[in-house]
Amino acid sequence: MEYRQLGRSGLKVSVLTMGTMTFGGQGNFANVGNTDVDEARRQVDMCLEAGVNMIDTADVYSTGRSEEIVGAAVKGRRDDVLLATKVRMSMGPGPNDAGLSRHHIVSGCEASLRRLGTDHIDLYQVHEWDGVTPLEETLEALDSLVRSGKVRYVGASNYTGWQLMKALGTADRLGYERFVSQQIFYSPQAREAEYELIPAAIDQGLGVLVWSPLAGGLMSGKYRRGRTAPEGSRQLTEWNEPPVRDEEKLYDTVDVLVDIAGGHGVSAAQVTLAYLLDRPAITSLIIGARTGEQLADNLAAVELTLGEDERARLDEVSALPLLYPYWHQAATAQDRLSPADLSLLGPHLD
Repeated sequence: MEYRQLGRSGLKVSVLTMGTMTFGGQGNFANVGNTDVDEARRQVDMCLEAGVNMIDTADVYSTGRSEEIVGAAVKGRRDDVLLATKVRMSMGPGPNDAGLSRHHIVSGCEASLRRLGTDHIDLYQVHEWDGVTPLEETLEALDSLVRSGKVRYVGASNYTGWQLMKALGTADRLGYERFVSQQIFYSPQAREAEYELIPAAIDQGLGVLVWSPLAGGLMSGKYRRGRTAPEGSRQLTEWNEPPVRDEEKLYDTVDVLVDIAGGHGVSAAQVTLAYLLDRPAITSLIIGARTGEQLADNLAAVELTLGEDERARLDEVSALPLLYPYWHQAATAQDRLSPADLSLLGPHLD
């Protein structure tokens, strides 16, 4: 297992992180999975044996049940793992049961600590943007949790580029604890993060944690053009996260993944994960599985190395169009582009 530094922090995390959205199976999350405590312990065993050192969850997953299962699964070996969780989403019917107010952040942290059965959270992440609460209030609340010892590091998730930069600038201006990472959706199925979020991470020294790198299973190879998806599959049905904007491009990408996988004698999922681990700024991919067999397959991706021509094929089939102002910068600003700029524009330059 390889370990990478989480942004500018001194923390090192495994390139694969254990995801737990499948834990609990309550409410809408039953569509994702229903892993119980016994299966969770088995999967944690597998991850620890493989060298995974971080587990990611959120208070909203199965309305807290995921955190409870994580806490039970790591009991007696808490010091062997880093625990990451999130706050922001609605946890009840009240007007203050959601958002990033000081009230919701502090009460949410206390509730997560109880469910996880721990005295501290290693990485506490704001799960989504809150455009109503002043950033100063949000960042002060997070800063106070770090200073109290209840939280070690803070991160953001699902922010836009301008929102992320505003948060970092506000923290720097006021001397508050800075985000060390962002957790984003990024996959060959949808590479939009390359427009702003990946360049921002490079420029600002942020770690990048990727949720759903297999695009909810779309990149696993089981969804093929002209074939019926396996029974129980949730994608391309009423479950629309992540959304599929271009189904033909999706199938073209899967065809290349499957072809490359065949040449290595591995799964398309392993090719997807290996491809993403080679992308700029990536720190760790969050892998979650319904079964131990799926988890074992994903864990094996760290042993796969893709050739330059294989990466180029995947780059081409899943490429983004250059939106404005990127096409204009590629044409007229080539003499003064930073490493952050080049992460997107580099392949488009002569």
